[in-house]
Amino acid sequence: MVTARAAATFDPDGRSAAAARGFVRDALLGWGLPEVVDDAVVLVSELVTNAVVHAGTAAEVCCLREEETVRIEVTDHHPERGLPSLGDGHRYADPDGEGGRGLLMCSALAERWGVEYAAGQKTVWFRLTLPAHVVGTRYAVPATPGSDLPSSPGPVHVAVVQLDEDGRVLAWNPDAAALFQYPATAVLGRPWADLAVWPQSPGRGLGLTDTLRLARWEGGYGVRRADGEEVEVYGVQVRVRDTEGVPSTLCLLVLEPDRAVLRSPARTLPGERPDPTGPRLDLLAGPVDTDDLDTLLQRTVERARDLLDADAAYLLLTSDDETEFELRAAAGLNHGHRRHARFPVGTGNRYDSARLPSVHEDLAARPTGLPLLADSGMRSLVTVPLKVEGRLIGSLGIATAVPGRYDNEDALRLQFAADRVALAVESTRLTELERLRRGSLSFLVEASDLLAGTLEHEQTLALMAQMAVPTLSSWCAVYTNGDHGASAGLAFVLHEDEDRIDPLRDLLDKTPAPEAGPTHGVRFWTAPAGTAEALGLTDGPELAGLLGETVVLPLTARNRVIGLLALGVPSGVRFRQEILELAEDLSRRAALALDNSRLYSERTATSQALQRSLLPPDLPEIPGVEVDVYYQAAGEGNEVGGDFYDLFTIREGTYGFAIGDVCGTGPEAASVTGLARHSLRLLAREGLDAPQVLRRLNAAILDEGSRSRFLTLLYGELTPRPDGSTELSLVCAGHPLPLRLRTDGRVDRAATPQPLLGVMDDLDLTAEHLVLSPGEVLLCVTDGVTERREGRRMLGDDGLAEVLTGCTGLTAGAVALRVQRAVERFAPEPPSDDMAILTLRVPTQRTA
Repeated sequence: MVTARAAATFDPDGRSAAAARGFVRDALLGWGLPEVVDDAVVLVSELVTNAVVHAGTAAEVCCLREEETVRIEVTDHHPERGLPSLGDGHRYADPDGEGGRGLLMCSALAERWGVEYAAGQKTVWFRLTLPAHVVGTRYAVPATPGSDLPSSPGPVHVAVVQLDEDGRVLAWNPDAAALFQYPATAVLGRPWADLAVWPQSPGRGLGLTDTLRLARWEGGYGVRRADGEEVEVYGVQVRVRDTEGVPSTLCLLVLEPDRAVLRSPARTLPGERPDPTGPRLDLLAGPVDTDDLDTLLQRTVERARDLLDADAAYLLLTSDDETEFELRAAAGLNHGHRRHARFPVGTGNRYDSARLPSVHEDLAARPTGLPLLADSGMRSLVTVPLKVEGRLIGSLGIATAVPGRYDNEDALRLQFAADRVALAVESTRLTELERLRRGSLSFLVEASDLLAGTLEHEQTLALMAQMAVPTLSSWCAVYTNGDHGASAGLAFVLHEDEDRIDPLRDLLDKTPAPEAGPTHGVRFWTAPAGTAEALGLTDGPELAGLLGETVVLPLTARNRVIGLLALGVPSGVRFRQEILELAEDLSRRAALALDNSRLYSERTATSQALQRSLLPPDLPEIPGVEVDVYYQAAGEGNEVGGDFYDLFTIREGTYGFAIGDVCGTGPEAASVTGLARHSLRLLAREGLDAPQVLRRLNAAILDEGSRSRFLTLLYGELTPRPDGSTELSLVCAGHPLPLRLRTDGRVDRAATPQPLLGVMDDLDLTAEHLVLSPGEVLLCVTDGVTERREGRRMLGDDGLAEVLTGCTGLTAGAVALRVQRAVERFAPEPPSDDMAILTLRVPTQRTA
């Protein structure tokens, strides 16, 4: 005899098998038959897959509950597919094959099975025997009211009202019309809030809208009849979903005197006074603080433990995909289980379901698979799910050391209380997740800004560690890969306690660096703890409690692992999943910043080495002439400047000097600078005079073709004379004119402008001669000095001459320093162009 029936049809697409599994699971669990759920789900999954994937038709699934068995039928509309025998060697007999595997499994798991053909369809059915009840776990279902049934003068009307997601009336049965005097046509589509008179309790309880979203609720309130009179009703409401997943609320209502028809019985705990309205558990006990989830959960488990006279209680929350439980609060479990420990939702034996209230009568006779209770000494356990809109969000459990302590009534009372607290928990959890999300975004934005603010390699390493500690972990170590495939080396260590940095570094130095591994993802790393144990350091004061869970994240930039980031927490602490996800985001940003700093450091080192090669290593000593040079490259040192200078010996008693500026910066300018400097020395030593040297240099620059750059150059030759003066021969090819400081403070130009180099083939250059008397100074600069600007103001030749006027009597070095300071002080911003200053001074003769 069939006592219950459930049926659904599934479209021929890839999601149908999963939907069919959920349908069968919900149907059997709703009938209180968890013992056959697993076998039924496996068989239906295979048969529906055959129908929708292989046969390519819709599948109809029908569940029939019989007195001692469950019969499940799967019907498709492709009957011409044959049915090979299971033992003839065909593919159906292959356990690893796709086709026919459902029939093979039916023969292994079902008590009976068969195939029925009809016009245009084929049905595969199987029966599963319902096992006898075993001691250990029972699923809590309401008991019959028994003697509590009311004495009513007339028929008892049970109104059935179905409400949609927005709280509007979808269905209204005849008993509802009789109780409330509204015909169905008058109420369909109306908001339930227009009829329900909901009790208002400021600061406590839930409103009507929130209550309608609970998985299950029962209690009393008022309903306004058609004649305006308010009647007191007792109701039970259950949140359900249709075959398309659309939620609705089913309300069963009776008049208040008839409440025993619907009301679930509950027994009085020792020490409680009997309540004529029935004792209820209130796990909230006051207003809910939606800003502190941990406090709410801890208060909930402590009240659940106390109200049900338990020895321990715990509360688990599910992950986003409902595949894992996370321990968020516990009371009375003091044997080392840590908060945020994770367990699969399916943990336990095959008959345990996290989606139904369960009574575990004796954990010694039939232990639960939950590691949380292993070796806890608990014997009785009640678990109830926390659900919101039919979605599992957590599980609440209470336990005691006495076997057989709890029954169905305890489970149902705890379930009703859990239903009332579930919405508050979910709301607070969403608030916490939003706060964490915003905090994570702010953290990553700040980290990105800080990491982008420097290109120094060492500073980037320090910033990476400071970002991680203490926000993500208690300590951090950064490993960077060596050159030419060398293994990673320890580059930086940081601990939130500065006194522990050195012991931690010593330990990590003795621990082999972690392997590079994959280019993404978190890996747990146990090597530091193993090294500490092998060296006998675990009990020492320096490392006590230091090493708990440790993870390693690759630092991947430009599809290459450039290092590793190790994060650790103290013993007894575990990383939360959201912390690990945040650490992955940080590692990606930090890796790119670290690689940028490495590339910048390498480029800076190369540029600085090239810049040094373009300047003379030492200046020769010139008898009777003071020489001083000041050179400053603009920018951050990663570009080769175009300014250069030189001072060299041409022949005995004659010296050459030059100061020039190549157009542009970088490698192209550096090539012309090197060409100019070395050509000047070579040509001058060949005996050519100044104009000839520059004409040959001009030809060499033009020979470079597209790589050439124009060049401004001041080139001169000086010869000290016996009378203490110095004779100079100058050619100023497009360069700022040299200035001569006389002993009386007058400043005049020491040369006239001539064409620059690298532009025209034939240059008409002439040498200009002058003699520096003792005490006189020749100042040569690049345009970085004369073109120093502040807004629309420019230092210029006149400003430089004014500075030089005040240098009478100063040494060559003092003159160069005063000019340099005048340039820097001319504007508050740092100089934007390279600057070279060359000063020549003939010292005054001292009389005996």
